[in-house]
Amino acid sequence: MSVQALTDVSLSQNAAPEVERRSANFHPSVWGDHFVTYTPVNLTNDAIAEKQIEELKAEVRRKLVAAADRSSEILTMIDAIQRLGLAYHFETEIEEALGHIYRTYYDENDAVNDDLYHVALRFRLLRQEGYNASSGMFNEFKDNNGDFKEALIGDVRGMLSLYEAAHLRVHGEDIIDQALFFCVTHLQSKATQLSSPIGTQVTHALKQPIHKGMPRLEARQYISIYQEEDSRDETLLRLAKLDFNLLQKIHQQELSEIARWWKDLDFASKLPFARDRVVECYFWTLGVYFEPEYYLARRTLTKVIAMTSIIDDIYDVYGTIDELELFTEAIERWDISAIDQLPEYMKICYKALLDVYSEMEEEMAKEGRSYRLHYAKEAMKNLVRAYFMEAKWFSEEYVPTIEEYMCVALVTSAYSMLTTISLVGMGDIVTKETFEWVFNEPEIVKASSIIGRLMDDMTSHKFEQERGHVASAVECYMKQHGVTEQEVRKEFHKRVISAWKVINQECLKPTAVPMPILTRVLNLARVIDVVYKDEDGYTNAGIMLKDYVSSLLTNPVAI
Repeated sequence: MSVQALTDVSLSQNAAPEVERRSANFHPSVWGDHFVTYTPVNLTNDAIAEKQIEELKAEVRRKLVAAADRSSEILTMIDAIQRLGLAYHFETEIEEALGHIYRTYYDENDAVNDDLYHVALRFRLLRQEGYNASSGMFNEFKDNNGDFKEALIGDVRGMLSLYEAAHLRVHGEDIIDQALFFCVTHLQSKATQLSSPIGTQVTHALKQPIHKGMPRLEARQYISIYQEEDSRDETLLRLAKLDFNLLQKIHQQELSEIARWWKDLDFASKLPFARDRVVECYFWTLGVYFEPEYYLARRTLTKVIAMTSIIDDIYDVYGTIDELELFTEAIERWDISAIDQLPEYMKICYKALLDVYSEMEEEMAKEGRSYRLHYAKEAMKNLVRAYFMEAKWFSEEYVPTIEEYMCVALVTSAYSMLTTISLVGMGDIVTKETFEWVFNEPEIVKASSIIGRLMDDMTSHKFEQERGHVASAVECYMKQHGVTEQEVRKEFHKRVISAWKVINQECLKPTAVPMPILTRVLNLARVIDVVYKDEDGYTNAGIMLKDYVSSLLTNPVAI
């Protein structure tokens, strides 16, 4: 998009009569007032559903106890529970069952069937739970030449299980790298020849493996697949459907409140240059945590993501370098009196941001967790400093080295800040030490930021360069190393793979912090994989992302 002049004295206090500004021509919200006008219905039906859910949960617990001594059966059941989105109801039972399987793995009396499906399933479920299951268990499926046996090519179910397990790999696991290549090669060649439901599973898995998917989206997808399985458990299926719809109503109510807050701010008309994406921000947050207990955390994180999106567009699209310097100074001061120095459009954003944090402060004070605000503010200040550095690079037409760029761009990916904010609304499991851990740039947060930055840059850099934007990682690497864009993508793809291996390693026991905290970081990386896999789904929210939002927030599952 070429630079165009937008003259608006009311939006630029003390500016010259004409201020040349860029425009990204972002499309308006695809949702309008859809969620603003939401009203809950059928409360009686909800009460009936809740009663049924409790009865079904009790039945599932009985089945878990009955299957406790049959490893293959308990693994298959746990897999179904997790993939149907029900694991949050059975965390203790799953933890105990997998702990038992890990401890008794070499007990001959407790051996799992040695077929590829069950061995790979056991590996994946144990790794997901944080147990460092040995990748050596796959050696039995290799021939004398060190290749995976040709006979496995006919075992589609086994290859699919191995493919899903391989995404839990860490650095140095050559056998898993080899397994993934083997599975992708043969599953791709077979995908179009397979009948449903296995064909549907293979096609979906090749696009979105379980480990990198957003849990709610994967649950919605799997419910439709599971109900076609001959071996389905009707109790689990009915529980999954009722639970999904009940959660959806909870989420609709939450989003309705947030949508009304956003409409009252009226950014769509007051700051028309910025992306109007509050529904997509809530969807992002649902990827981080969907469980009812995290209501406050979701509201807090959604509002901060929405404000960050506006601030990002101020720095990237609309603000002049002089105005951005004023805004950066105002954020550093974090005082409403600093608003006087800002142009009118920045005043609107600045006040709204401080109001969001004031609300956060009130909530934390009620719970005796006021200390968390210090970290929330510092994380935002760090982000804005980095935004300003990128703005300076653009204004000076400076293209940094890839190393120099990444130092700043890992911060502007916003993932360290969002990790911090995601913890603010959580319970007692988060401590002051947890925030200190985040601020010390742990490997898992850095890896999540790398995934966010590189996937974002690879999908959005062409559009951004057309409108005028700081050089992305793609341009920096191409200029520094004199290579083609295709070569850059190959290199960045390797870096993303490496970052996922780091995340997987950091989630193995013993962990630096409790698993519920690491799960937030993992889930943030998952959102990026889903939203930025093929395009900038957030900016261009009317296509793929609209369907995803609909599946989670507008369309109930047919019972």
